[in-house]
Amino acid sequence: MVRLALMLTVVIIEHVYGRSPLPTLPLKADGCYLVSPEVDIFRVEGEAVILSFPMFKGALKVRNIAPPAATYLITKDNGTEREAYEGAGRVQQHDTQLWFLPAQASDSGEYICTYRNETYCVTGSIRLHVYESGSPDMRKVHYPISATVGEKLMYRCPSLSHFNKTDRLIEWYKDSSPTALQLSRVGSLSRDSGKLIIPAVRRSHAGLYTCQLRVLINNQQYKVSRTIRLQVEGPDPAVTTTVPDISMTYDPELISSGDAPIVYPPVIISPLNGTIFESAHGSGLELLCKVLTECQMADSTVVTWLVNGQTVESSYLDGRALQGGRRVTKVSESCQIELRLIVVAMTEEDVKAELKCVTQNQGGRHEVVAQLQLEDSTFTWLVVAAVAVSCFLTVVSIFLCILFKPKRKKKMDYILARQNSTF
Repeated sequence: MVRLALMLTVVIIEHVYGRSPLPTLPLKADGCYLVSPEVDIFRVEGEAVILSFPMFKGALKVRNIAPPAATYLITKDNGTEREAYEGAGRVQQHDTQLWFLPAQASDSGEYICTYRNETYCVTGSIRLHVYESGSPDMRKVHYPISATVGEKLMYRCPSLSHFNKTDRLIEWYKDSSPTALQLSRVGSLSRDSGKLIIPAVRRSHAGLYTCQLRVLINNQQYKVSRTIRLQVEGPDPAVTTTVPDISMTYDPELISSGDAPIVYPPVIISPLNGTIFESAHGSGLELLCKVLTECQMADSTVVTWLVNGQTVESSYLDGRALQGGRRVTKVSESCQIELRLIVVAMTEEDVKAELKCVTQNQGGRHEVVAQLQLEDSTFTWLVVAAVAVSCFLTVVSIFLCILFKPKRKKKMDYILARQNSTF
């Protein structure tokens, strides 16, 4: 009876809220629960690479599954077999991280991280892409960012939180120049924080920027670099004729006369402006930005997420949020670009954050603003408690009624004796 009441409670909760308080992980054929895949990682051959599994670790933490001393197994899926790694050699496993010292193109593939004990098994995956220098696919390694003419740009070399730097100097290079940027060129270089600072962005600042540094791992130095593709929107002040729209800006330099083709700006179809994404405290959240553009402009269309006007890597969410998984699909006569933003664990601080999906190409720019919100867990659990107590009392009442139900008296049969008048 009690088990029936609990099952009824769960059914009512799922019916009212559409899902359980904590989402259930799908179960694989081998008996392991499967966590959502991590964002793909793109790196360059010959550099140190560290793979981590934030979504996997977040799922274990939220569900209080793995104790601090838990052991993990990371393997590479080669199709027919899986290769395991030790704590030594060129590829090393350290807890939930996999170190490549350095990475090679042959390291590309899917890596599986598994936690298993006597009663529970959880697995997660991440896909690594390692490209040779000069490969046509090197554009996938770029971190796309955008800026408007006249604004101040501050950008930190991204995805370096796992490394110990040998010094605090991060050198920046523009395009294919072998000389590091100086204070008198694109702006200023902060040697203390490694940020690239451009006091006032101009169209000439657009291009590829590479930040390089040396990291110290096992008393050996390794090279690490990240490449950023900066796209500048709007004309320089000298040719400005109109005030650009906040949500959609067109580049006057690309509007020409004659028979030249017209380049249309990309349009964000999801999320809508003002959308609120809701999740429970400590739970992960996945946001998807969908952009519609012309297919011939899909490769040059930049899509990115901003947090409080900064890139994800430069914001307070760095290390707790990841963006990636860009995918292009053909839809009717156009192409749709999708870009994921994954927040590993929601906190109260995230409620104040302004999330912005920005897209732009040669035709213009479009952006939408969204916000995060925590679910009201107090009200949820009050309803859960009320439903559970109600079901429990109902079951107890039925049991007591059956137990103390009064027994009926047996009906006595009486025989009326016929009186004999002669007796």
